[in-house]
Amino acid sequence: MRYALEPTAGSTWVLEDHGYDPLRERDVEARFAIGNGFLGVRGAREASRGPMWVPWMQSLNWASWPRTYVAGLFDTPNVEPPVPVLLPVADWLRVQIRLNEEPLLLRSGTMLSHCRMLDMRRGVMLTDWHHQDRHGVVVRVRTLRLVSQSHRSIGLQFLHFEIERGGVDVTLEAEFGEAGVGLDAVRLEKELGVWRTEQSGKGLAIAGAASLRVGGSELPPGAADHLKWSWNWTSVPGQVASLERLVAMVRSDERYMDPGPPATEALTQVRRVGWRRVLAAHEAAWAERWSLSDVEIEGDEAAQQALRFAIYHLNSAANPTDERVSIGARALTGDAYLGHVFWDTEIYLLPFYTLTWPEAARALLMYRYHTLDGARAKARRKNFQGALYAWESADTGEEATPTRLIGCDGRPVDILCGEQEQHISADIAYAVWHYWQVTGDEDFLCKAGAEILLETARFWVSRAQPQADGSRHIRGVIGPDEYHENVDDNAYTNVMARWNIRRALDTVSLLRARWPDDWVKLARKLGLEDREVEQWTEAAATLVTGYDPGTGLIEQFAGFFTLADVDLAHYEGRSVTIDQVLGLEQTRKSKVVKQADVVALLALLDEEFDRATIAENFRYYEPRCAHDSSLSRPMHALIAARLGDTERALHYFRQTAAIDLAGTAGDTAGGVHIAALGGLWQVAILGFAGLSHKGGVLSINPNLPSAWLALGFHIQWRGRHLVFRIEQPGPTLTATLEAGTTMTIVAGGKEYELQRSRPTTVSVGSTTDVWGART
Repeated sequence: MRYALEPTAGSTWVLEDHGYDPLRERDVEARFAIGNGFLGVRGAREASRGPMWVPWMQSLNWASWPRTYVAGLFDTPNVEPPVPVLLPVADWLRVQIRLNEEPLLLRSGTMLSHCRMLDMRRGVMLTDWHHQDRHGVVVRVRTLRLVSQSHRSIGLQFLHFEIERGGVDVTLEAEFGEAGVGLDAVRLEKELGVWRTEQSGKGLAIAGAASLRVGGSELPPGAADHLKWSWNWTSVPGQVASLERLVAMVRSDERYMDPGPPATEALTQVRRVGWRRVLAAHEAAWAERWSLSDVEIEGDEAAQQALRFAIYHLNSAANPTDERVSIGARALTGDAYLGHVFWDTEIYLLPFYTLTWPEAARALLMYRYHTLDGARAKARRKNFQGALYAWESADTGEEATPTRLIGCDGRPVDILCGEQEQHISADIAYAVWHYWQVTGDEDFLCKAGAEILLETARFWVSRAQPQADGSRHIRGVIGPDEYHENVDDNAYTNVMARWNIRRALDTVSLLRARWPDDWVKLARKLGLEDREVEQWTEAAATLVTGYDPGTGLIEQFAGFFTLADVDLAHYEGRSVTIDQVLGLEQTRKSKVVKQADVVALLALLDEEFDRATIAENFRYYEPRCAHDSSLSRPMHALIAARLGDTERALHYFRQTAAIDLAGTAGDTAGGVHIAALGGLWQVAILGFAGLSHKGGVLSINPNLPSAWLALGFHIQWRGRHLVFRIEQPGPTLTATLEAGTTMTIVAGGKEYELQRSRPTTVSVGSTTDVWGART
């Protein structure tokens, strides 16, 4: 067991936190979370800590939020707001130690040392706690926990306990905490617990087994009942006790399906093979993920650790085997946003999965396909055609956005996003199209992707009504900048809608030409006639975009340019969002932008604009952005990198990394900002490396920060595995086709043929910096 408790060598692979500070504890727990896309476990201390369970709505005053989440386990408990909630389940890691009948606690005696380690390479969390109790007894407690990347229902816990003094009466209890609000116990047995959600009727089973070895010999438990085990012994100097605990969790979405038998069977199988094989299979699965997704930076250790932290959590969040779940705004690392899924998934996360883990990307997009009926229902309720996706989604696709919350001043605030933030339908279509372009997954396109593209386009055509000026307008929306509500012709929304419609037209042409039988079936299913499709070309051509060819500027929404200017430089160093400083009303009357809006449009659809337009609009909107969302800075970094301003881009990159690694947003306790972490990867690969796939051609045009001596990364492309390495000065690019058939890439504007296992090294020069004087 000792080797398992040693972390990977190398500071960029291991995140450490020393000591214990109750004020920082919840942030640390989110940062050190482990997960596999089905299970997520916060990094709370397991040995001799506080309460077994605190309901999430009443937990604000507790230092620790021990949580285990099961993806898709949603219910709507009888609390405010009345929306679906991802329910935390029973705490399976809890351990209590007593020495001579006194609990071993951090607050009693002297903490000699305490270190938590997130071993990102192996996907495990380790702790090392050295403590002296108030009677002078010195102990050392070392732990390991994992949720298996190879068998996603399985969790494993080790605890290694050493005591220096002999003659101490020791009691060790391994128990499960209470299940949370919304979960009712169906039955509790010696090694099995079964719960069911109160409203949705989903089932959860946890099977568990524990064993203890003292001085090398197994010690039978003195008591074992209802997932609780207890051992007692008298210590010998230098004696070591080792606890091993395995759990298997199964979720059932059917009200009358009993999840108990499959959980028991899964536990039986892993007990048969033993913890060593469980650990080895888990580590092998993580090694495979890193071999396909790692990014290597030379010359910037902080950036290297930040990217590995991002990739670790991205790989921890996805489950390619479950099409019925997606990734919430804080993944499975915290309670914030109640586990709900936003546009974050498609815009900030899908590029990573599509280009490194296409199986996971497909599963995430199939979640949107399975919730398409909910999107159709929402569109119908608003008297539109097609599919309008929920702004916040849980498991059914129904709108899960609260309609009212309590604001910072204690007053109720109406939440309009669920009604007006409609760009999400285009965002999902964007992810579908780019997945198809990168993977060439014909089966997905014909069976699911095309239907999403057509139904979202259909919504936009019905939403953008022709008016007296001869143009189509989309009125009464909220763009990514949520400080301005109920606006007309938000540029991000309109241009993304136009793009959505045009890609739907491309899809129709593609189906007709290559899969005519599939086209006939789909058109019949949707009741889509040729004359309706013919209207889409006109709709896209006449949709207002906000672009002024005279100035080169894109107006964020109708009337934006008439609003008051606010110099945000006067508010640098503020610790709260700008709307709390200026007040909601003044903020709405100003040009202050909450987060990247036009800038996000330019980042996503850079092929729609020339370089001068992108530069001009970046110069205009950047100083007006308050960056009051974790989603904002990655988009700014991406544009700055493409414009050749690598130092500005690196500044935004570091600020994004600090959101969770340094807790600069002040709300990491609610879970890591998974979209910002996806944004970090995009800045490195789509920004600094200059990777793109416009027109279905993989191209690379790098522009690295001066401090980065080299950048290496992996990409999946239409069944191929490619490895790229960019080195400075030059820069030079080495591209290797590790697996798959011969292909052509474009590097520095020139075509090169790649053959398997034959590295190709070329000089790619440097992108010209077109940055002018800032306005």
